[in-house]
Amino acid sequence: MQDDQQAMPKPSFRARARRGFRVISRGVATLAVVAGAVFAVQFGASELGRRADAAPAPDPAPLIPVSTAPAVFLEEYAVQRAFVGQVEPQKTVALSFELPGRLAAIHAGEGDRVRKGTVLASQDLALLHAERSRLEASREAARAQLRFAEQTVERNAALSQRGFASQAGLDEALSRQDELRARIAELDAALRDVDIRVSKSRILAPFDGRVTERLADGGETLSAGQRVFGLVEMTRPQVRVGVPLDLTEAALAKSEIDIDGTEYTATLVALRPDIDPVTRTRTAVFEIDTDAAPTFGRTARVLVTETVEARGLWLPTTSLKEGVRGQWTILTVDAGQIVRAAPVEVLHAESDRVFVRAALPEGTVLVKDGPQRVTVGQRVTLGDAR
Repeated sequence: MQDDQQAMPKPSFRARARRGFRVISRGVATLAVVAGAVFAVQFGASELGRRADAAPAPDPAPLIPVSTAPAVFLEEYAVQRAFVGQVEPQKTVALSFELPGRLAAIHAGEGDRVRKGTVLASQDLALLHAERSRLEASREAARAQLRFAEQTVERNAALSQRGFASQAGLDEALSRQDELRARIAELDAALRDVDIRVSKSRILAPFDGRVTERLADGGETLSAGQRVFGLVEMTRPQVRVGVPLDLTEAALAKSEIDIDGTEYTATLVALRPDIDPVTRTRTAVFEIDTDAAPTFGRTARVLVTETVEARGLWLPTTSLKEGVRGQWTILTVDAGQIVRAAPVEVLHAESDRVFVRAALPEGTVLVKDGPQRVTVGQRVTLGDAR
C-alpha cells in the first residue's frame, strides 16, 4: 500500500491553487448572502418602525356604562309564607225526617238555591189527620160528659145543703167531674202531639243555602233520620288550613287568601289549641270576605306576612355574582369609578330580589344589573343611580 501511494503522482502547485480559490470563492459568496439577509431584516424592521411611528395612535376604548344604585340599608324585612288549605262552607247539614213515614212530595233538587224556612219535602199525613179527627171526637164527648158532671155536682150540692142528698153522692159527682177534666187535658195533649208530628212531617231549610244532594225522589217509606238532602250555606265561606306551631294569632290576623290567583281579605275565626297528630300542625279557620263564594273544596293558599329583624338591603337577583367556594358577591363602584367586589350573605330570597347582609358603608354605589359585563378593577361610567 505504501508503495502504491508513493507511485501516485502529486498534484501540481497550480492545481492546488485553483482548488483553494474555488473554496474561498464559495465562502465569500455565502458570507455575502448572509450579510444581505441581515441587512434586509434590519432595514425592514426599521422601515416598519418608522411607518408605525408615522401612523396616528388609535382612540382609547370607551368606558362601559353600568346601571347603579346607592346602598339603602333597612333594619327589618318582611317574609311572606304560604300554607295550603281548602275552601269549605260556613255551615253544612244533612237533612232528614225525625219520624218514619212515606215521602209524599219533594220540592227541591240538587243545585237549587233555597231560603230559610222553605219546605223541601213532606210526608204523607193521612194517618195523622185520621188520628186527629179521632182525638177531636173523643174530646167533644168528654166535654159533653163534663158538662153533665158539672150539673150533677151543682144539684147534689144544693140538695146536700137542704139535707136531701148525702155527702157521698156529692163526693162521687165531684170525682167524676175531675176525672173528665183530666181526660180532656189528656186529649188536648194528644192533639198537640199530632200537631207536632204534622210539623215534623216536613223538611224546612234551616238557613239560606244551596242543595248539594237529594237522596230521595218521592213515594219511598223512610225511616227516622234517613238522609234526604244535603244543604250548604253559600255566604261567608271559610278556609281550613294547618299552620306551624310558631305562628301566633297576631301573625295570622294579617293573612290573605289566594284562590286561583284572586286574593281575598281573610278574618281569623279560630285557632285550635290542639295539634293534628298526623301533620303536627294547628288548625286555623279563616272567613273569606266575599259575596261570590268560590267553589267549595277548591285549594286555597293562606298568605301570612311576618317581619324579621335584621340589618341588610334589598338587591335584584341579577346583581348577584357567584364567588369562590360558593360565596355570593356583588359589584360596587368606588369614587374613582373602579369596579370592586364585596361579599354578601343572602338572608332571604324571592323570585326577583334578595335581602342580603353586607359590610358596606351607607351610600355605597352598587352595580344593579349585568355584573358579567364588567370585571373587578375595570373603570366604568355610572348609569342612573336611584
